[in-house]
Amino acid sequence: MKHVPSPEVTSEVRETYRTQLLAAPQRFALIRRAVGAQLRLWGYGDLVADAALCVTELLSNVHRHAGSDECELTLEALPGSSGGHGAGGGLRIAVADRSPVMPRPEAEPDWCAERGRGMYLISRTADAWGASLRPAGGKVVWAVLGAARRPRGTAGPVAERVGP
Repeated sequence: MKHVPSPEVTSEVRETYRTQLLAAPQRFALIRRAVGAQLRLWGYGDLVADAALCVTELLSNVHRHAGSDECELTLEALPGSSGGHGAGGGLRIAVADRSPVMPRPEAEPDWCAERGRGMYLISRTADAWGASLRPAGGKVVWAVLGAARRPRGTAGPVAERVGP
């Protein structure tokens, strides 16, 4: 798959919320409440449920697969937004961790299995998602909501492994 850069256009980002945290399941409800409060403050109240799902799944993947619960959560209001997601805007949710192992979503997960549905759920919820290695080590996995890039439920990875 062709590499497409992550929409990390920080010079054009309207608002940014960034926090270091532990991806411990007992903290997920508190993190979802904080994310919901931040999105409502920015005028993204209609994206709170989808953002909560994406944040929970991204943090669950850190907890299960990264080898360390330490991570960084970033929320960004993208260009075109003004008090809510307008034409061309949206919300970017990103979770960075220390692991270089990229997510491997399956086309259709085993719904009877206890694991393996996280990235599939994100792909069905987000307008776009992707992952890239970080120069300092580890990776960042991100999802964009409210950008109207493609019909809901058809999102696939738009960034793949960079490098060897």
